[in-house]
This record gives sequence, C-alpha cells and structure tokens, in this order.
Amino acid sequence: MPSQPQTPRAYKTLAFLLRPILFAITRRDWQGAENLPDGGFIAAANHVTEVDPVTLAHFLYDQGRAPKITAKASLWKVPVLGGLLTRTGMIPVHRGTAGAAQSLVDSTARLHEGECVVFFPEGTLTRDPDGWPMVGKTGVARLALASRAPVVPIAQWGAHRLLAPYGKVFKPIPPKQVAVHAGPPVDLSDLYDRPQDTATLREATERIMAAITSQLEEIRGEKAPAERFDLRRRPGMEDRA
Repeated sequence: MPSQPQTPRAYKTLAFLLRPILFAITRRDWQGAENLPDGGFIAAANHVTEVDPVTLAHFLYDQGRAPKITAKASLWKVPVLGGLLTRTGMIPVHRGTAGAAQSLVDSTARLHEGECVVFFPEGTLTRDPDGWPMVGKTGVARLALASRAPVVPIAQWGAHRLLAPYGKVFKPIPPKQVAVHAGPPVDLSDLYDRPQDTATLREATERIMAAITSQLEEIRGEKAPAERFDLRRRPGMEDRA
C-alpha cells in the first residue's frame, strides 16, 4: 500500500489558488498532525457549516495529504464545480439510490491506494442548536470495518464564523480563528470479526462520534450535552442541502 499517492495536478492548482486566501482570512489552530497515519486512513469530522470541507482540506493539505472528500452526488451536476470535483478525485455519494453503495466501493479503493478519505459521519450539517455533533450515520462505520483502515477523529470549530450554517453572507473580515484538531485513531479492532449488523455498526459509529466530540470539547472548553441530538426523532428536519 503506497504511503504517499501522487496528487492530481488539478488538486495542486486549486490548493495553489486557495491557500493564500485561506491564510489571509483565517487564524489557524492546527493540532494533532502526529496522529495522521502515513498510509490510507479515514478522516472522520464534525460538520457545522458548508465551509468545513475547505478548512479541513486546508489542515490536511498542510500536513502533506491531499484528502479525497465524500460529498453528495448532486454537486457533480453544478457547472464547473462538478468537473473540478472529478479532476481532484473527490468521491460522490448517491443518497437514497441504488448507487449508494458505490461510494463505499470507491472509498475502499482509495484507502487501499494509500489515500486519506474524508467522511462527515453526521451526513449533513449538525442541527444541534449549539453546534455539537449529532448522532452519526453508519456509512463511516461500514467503511472502517470493511477496510480496517485507521479512523482518525477530527474536530473543527470556527469556520461557521466565516459562513453561518445555511448562511448566504460570507464574512472573511476580520480573519476568523479556525481550530482543527486530530485525535488518535479510534480503536475498532474488537469489532472487525463481528457480523456487520445494526448493533455493531451503531457501536462503531458511536465510538467515532464520541471521539470527535471529545476533541471538540477540548477546543471549545465546554462539555457537550449528555444526549446527542438525533435527527430521527425530529420530523421535518431532514437535510435542506
């Protein structure tokens, strides 16, 4: 398994253009780079605002990794953006369709090639009123247990000050403090040989979400709610994106 796959030229070009802008509009608190494996791994992060994928990619790129981010397939239909996502190797997720499993196949292949694959386990922006991680979906657990790739929990906070959740007004001035902290890989080894039934997938998912939440508590200096926000118990709050 290669440890450092070749970065697509389009990816390098995009990073060359975006990084100076991000350096200008953010004040960065990057921590936990020592927890990123050399080979393929899953970066599992919380999701507060639409800007999160960009700031998370900035953190990972600064550590020498060009992450492949899973994103809803509808973005590939957006002119220009769709082509850019394809050329940079991002991974489409076909939600609620017969092709939904293809994202796991594609992600597994990237992991075996030594890539860093980014998942937002919540599946959408958090609906927790205070921005804490919600109950996660089981896609990242399926990928982790099938591939046995390390899962690095990453908490991020501050990008929502650039763009509020579902906001329309970007606020780059003054520069915003953005923290991205990576924790040690989540231990799922005792679950590898269990049947991948609902109980096992939920256990793995909750371990991942708990690790992300713990990292976020450190960043914010606060304790998260004892009960995680659950979209399944809140009818009418489905993904607006």
